[in-house]
Amino acid sequence: MKKCALLVILALLLTSCIAGASTEKVYVIEIEGMVTAGTALHVENGIEDAARMGASAALIKLDTPGGLVSATLDIVRSIDNSPIQVITYVSPRGAIAASAGTYILLAGDVAAMSPGTTCGACMPVTSDPMGEPKPADEKTIKFLMAYIRSIAEEGGRPVDIAERFVTENLALTSSEALEKGIIDIIAEDVPDLLGKMDMADAEIYTRERTLRDDVIDLLSNPQIAFILLLVGMYGIIFGFSSPGTYVPETIGAICLILALYGLGTFDVGVFGMTLIIAAVILFIAEALTPTYGILTLGGVICLILGALMLPQEPLLPEGWFRTFRLIVLGMAGASAAFFIFGVSAVIKTRRMKPTTGAEGLIGETCKAYSDIDPTGIVRIRGEIWSAESTDGIKEGDIVEIVDRRGLTLIVRKVKKR
Repeated sequence: MKKCALLVILALLLTSCIAGASTEKVYVIEIEGMVTAGTALHVENGIEDAARMGASAALIKLDTPGGLVSATLDIVRSIDNSPIQVITYVSPRGAIAASAGTYILLAGDVAAMSPGTTCGACMPVTSDPMGEPKPADEKTIKFLMAYIRSIAEEGGRPVDIAERFVTENLALTSSEALEKGIIDIIAEDVPDLLGKMDMADAEIYTRERTLRDDVIDLLSNPQIAFILLLVGMYGIIFGFSSPGTYVPETIGAICLILALYGLGTFDVGVFGMTLIIAAVILFIAEALTPTYGILTLGGVICLILGALMLPQEPLLPEGWFRTFRLIVLGMAGASAAFFIFGVSAVIKTRRMKPTTGAEGLIGETCKAYSDIDPTGIVRIRGEIWSAESTDGIKEGDIVEIVDRRGLTLIVRKVKKR
């Protein structure tokens, strides 16, 4: 009996272990708002994390009006090269996958939408000199039409409908998209979607956006990049027109670096290295031309931003990243502390009353060494000084030194109490 009981217990344990080991995982990556370089980085890192943790699928949850072409191409490339299944899902109710969002939706191995959502309207637009939007040139339209057609062909979706998204600005509701074969499933929410895919028991993980993702997302917004470009140019112009403060030049240089990245001049790795090099240059400049910490503060900002961008090697251990961040923050904090201490010391020194020379005598008292009416002499600290006063001072009277004029001390009689 005991042997039978042991066998039953072992069988149950083995069964539970096998069941636990076979539990599927789904990694959710959310895209909300404009598609930017930060969004592309968020999706790329999310798919890599999902594959690394052994997830069965990465689920990209969409609610976007569109975004940058370069970022959209990067996201589609990440989906195409994903080692695991990628599900694209327009959700919740009222969400849209317009323009760039439709390309991402079609790229999924499985495409789904919630009821009450919309996709399509992919015609590329540009603006005329008056700022009015209008359809882009024929070359751009043909390229994007061919691109969405290739995505549709790859996923076995109707090519003619995909082309109409670009050429006619076609938009479809979830039911229309399902009817025309653009999507595979309509589901109320993520659990409902996974249930319809026979993955109801899957564990759901949601990727949290990092500070790095948010910073890149902000900088890669064309409006923000343009504003930073203007601030950078004006900062440098004002710096050259009123040299000496170093504030406009420092702000201008930092804003220009941020703007150049936002406009796509270099990738995120080069961006991080550029910021760190700029930080070093600013620290050296502060040492050579003290500016009461202005350049140091700029260096601290560049150092922290640069550290957020670097490094992003997926094979490095997590502890290394934490150590690296602590080192960078420690260096930034030490630089800021040095800046605060240096400025405080300079201000304190400037406010201190002189203790040597004639200025150090002001406020002290001594005896008149002769009559002072209006001129005479005083003796202080073993030295004889010419003195001047309008008080009619007699020899031996106690006087207070109130000022100096050249080599003559200005004194006044101290009244006896």
